[in-house]
Formats: sequence, structure tokens, C-alpha cells
Amino acid sequence: MEGVSMKVVLFCGGLGMRLREFSESIPKPMVPIGYRPILWHVMKYYAHFGHKDFILCLGSKSDVVKDYFLNYNECVSNDFVLSSGGTQINLLGSDIHDWKITFVDTGTSANIGERLKAVQPHLAGEKVFLANYTDGLTDLPLPKLVDYFHERHAIGAFVAVKPQQSWHAVNMDDQGTVQQVQIINEADVWMNGGYFVLGQQIFDYLADGEDLVGAPFQKLIERRKLCAFKYEGFWGCMDTFKEKQRLDDMYDRGETPWEVWKHSPAAVSAPAALNAPRTRLHLLRPR
Repeated sequence: MEGVSMKVVLFCGGLGMRLREFSESIPKPMVPIGYRPILWHVMKYYAHFGHKDFILCLGSKSDVVKDYFLNYNECVSNDFVLSSGGTQINLLGSDIHDWKITFVDTGTSANIGERLKAVQPHLAGEKVFLANYTDGLTDLPLPKLVDYFHERHAIGAFVAVKPQQSWHAVNMDDQGTVQQVQIINEADVWMNGGYFVLGQQIFDYLADGEDLVGAPFQKLIERRKLCAFKYEGFWGCMDTFKEKQRLDDMYDRGETPWEVWKHSPAAVSAPAALNAPRTRLHLLRPR
């Protein structure tokens, strides 16, 4: 299925309470890694694989996300030529000139399932679409996940990754006698990495008020329509300040495996003039 473009639903409405240092002023997806927010890094990842039609499920501080893209400065992350005494700018590359971004206010307190349900009209006619929590980065070869989904005739698939925390996994019997203690990322423990492929039928399993990874997924499990793709390559989330610091340190050292658009031979930065077609921004009023 490589080369088939799909819409990408990005959940951007969380409060980010474990990142209070930032979440009091900006929403979690806008917390920066380097000079761009983590949301941009996630979008750039999908765009690299040809998926450039984004639906942003907004919530808390949605104005910050809208303002960022309405006033987007391509020069920050692209080479350019300045001439005519600073009056003319010719970009030598572009990030978002061919992106389509739909902004939908899905409520400040909605869960992931409710946010997905709110953007269902914008997915009409899409047999399969992608979705993401927008707080995790990876170098996963995305076409492999999509092919995995189709090969198993699934309705839902997600990336399963190893936990990164320094906790210990404990195996015990019914009497509480410990049988084994392991560092959790060395144990046979896998977690949801937040990169989803979903079929349109997911809405048949998603009732009003339900969270996505809850009753709907349990129904899919019972019907053997949910699968997980184990990935042991790079994956890093930004759920806490400590995790953000790890990503910042990696960025500062130039160790950015998630920047597949730089590290993959397939990545091409097409030149774009300043007057190239603008990114289409669709701002939808709150419901």
C-alpha cells in the first residue's frame, strides 16, 4: 500500500498536566523540540511518507495551534536567499506548502473517542485513515505498519513499543511469591505507541462518550479485528518533563532518528518560492 495517501487525524486537545512547566501557557502538542513544536515533528514524519492531509482535533488552548500555522514562518527551518536589501526572500526548501490542515474544535474535556467521533464527517469516503496522539516520535517505516494492517484485514492496528521507564516488572504467583523481577524494558511487556491505522468501520464500534482504547478496542479484540505491530526501533514520548529533556538532549546532540525526512534516502526537500501555493487552512468553529 506504499504510495497511497491517507488522511491523518491528530489528537491535539489534551491538557498535558504532567508538563505543567509548559501546559499553563501552551497545549502539549505545541511544546517545542528544538525550534519546532512536537506536533510539527509528527506532521513532518507523516508528510515524508506522502500523507499530507491533516485533521487536527483541537481542545485546550486551540488558539495557540491555529495562530502558529496562520503565522507560519518557513524560513525558520529552511534555507533561503535574502536579496534586494531584505525585501525579497527566495526559499530553497519548504515544509508545509503542500499540506492541507483542517482545524476542528473538539472540546476541552473530550476523550480521544469523542474527538475522533467529532471529526467523522471529515473522514467521509476514507476507507482507511491514520491517527496519532501527537506526543510520541519514532523512526518506524510507516508503510510496514499500513501493510501489516491490510494483510490482517483488521479494523484497527497500532504500534506496540517497549516501555522506556526504569521501573521493574514483577512476576508473581497467586500467593504473592515473586518469581521474577526484571527491568521493564527487558521484560516481555509492550505498550501502545500511539501510531494508529484505522478502518472506516471503527465508527461502527465507537458509541457516544466512549474512549477509543476502551470499549471499542475490546469489541475489536473479541472479533479478532485489532492487531499490534511490534517495533523495537526508536520510539520516544513526551509525556513528562523528564521525557522532554531526553528528547531535547538528543536534539542538541544531533541524534534525531525520528527526523526520517533527513535520514532516509527517499527524503527530498523540493525547492519552493515564497509565492508557492499556500497551505490550505480550514478553521471550523466550535460545535
